[in-house]
Amino acid sequence: MEPSSSPHSSAPDASGAMRLMEETFGFFRSAALRTAASLRIADRLADGPRTAAELAADTGTDGPTLRRLLRHLASRGVFQEDGTGRFGLTPAAYALRTDVPGSLHATVLLLTDDMFLRPSADLAETVRTGESAFPRVFGTPFFQHLAADGAAREVFDAGMAAFSGPLDDVVAAAYPFPGRGTVVDVGGGRGGLLRAVLQRHPGLSGVLFDQAAAVREPLLAEAELEGRWRAEPGDFFAGAPEGDIHLLKHVLPDWSDEDCVRILRSCRKALAPGGRVLVVDAVPPPGNDPHPGKDLDMLMMTALGGSTRTPAELDALFAEAGLRHVRTLPTPGFASIVEAAAV
Repeated sequence: MEPSSSPHSSAPDASGAMRLMEETFGFFRSAALRTAASLRIADRLADGPRTAAELAADTGTDGPTLRRLLRHLASRGVFQEDGTGRFGLTPAAYALRTDVPGSLHATVLLLTDDMFLRPSADLAETVRTGESAFPRVFGTPFFQHLAADGAAREVFDAGMAAFSGPLDDVVAAAYPFPGRGTVVDVGGGRGGLLRAVLQRHPGLSGVLFDQAAAVREPLLAEAELEGRWRAEPGDFFAGAPEGDIHLLKHVLPDWSDEDCVRILRSCRKALAPGGRVLVVDAVPPPGNDPHPGKDLDMLMMTALGGSTRTPAELDALFAEAGLRHVRTLPTPGFASIVEAAAV
């Protein structure tokens, strides 16, 4: 039988094959980025370009090998090599510095940590079973692991603060908060979002609500906010403090649909009349275009057992929790503000 002349049976074109190879080597990019972050290469270039030999002397590494690492990262737009063999900062490398506003250094160390890398290597089993890889790999669910491992908890808290921190003021400015009332930051960690909301809206008071370990060192201890907030430890599955606005920033993707409904019901029950629940997350739209939510979804799938949800999927959760979708507000960041009210 003659080979088929269908386009589907022909050899891939060169551009398609090259794209596939680039994707295949993606794990090396993460490893290279983590190595540069661990060595604080970006900090060491703050005063200007330097050679790999100079950087190796500072970091106790092998000069030729370090140069190969930096050459690889420079090919990806992280650092750049000049004609004299010196490496300097790019905008991406600048964000890797530890001493600049909006630094993503801690986030890089979190997202390339074993707590995410090892479950990702078990992705095939997750796809086969539909179950998170984390318990299989570490022997316990994700948040139980954090509760038992103080070092992992510190990496997680620092990385999440750096990841979501730049979004706080964006959300506080993008949503028309009321002039008066109580804002409850549900699962708010150290309270970065609540701080930004209270700073922009002086007529509001706030409650930082999360597990005791998370609210132990809040970011709200500032003179201008004195007397306008309190920290309340608790379990958002069991209930939430009463308030006019309940914030859920980067909370729902961590959990299954059933758990999300429980969280939303806690907020619904604690809402004041006319109150609102604001879900702040990356919401991937339909279609094939890249979106941060689609990347984050892989992490949620393998490590936490949750997912980033489309608008239709969020609407279904709202309906089951006794809420209705009011509107979705885009922000200049990667996340949207999805507003819901009681039915």
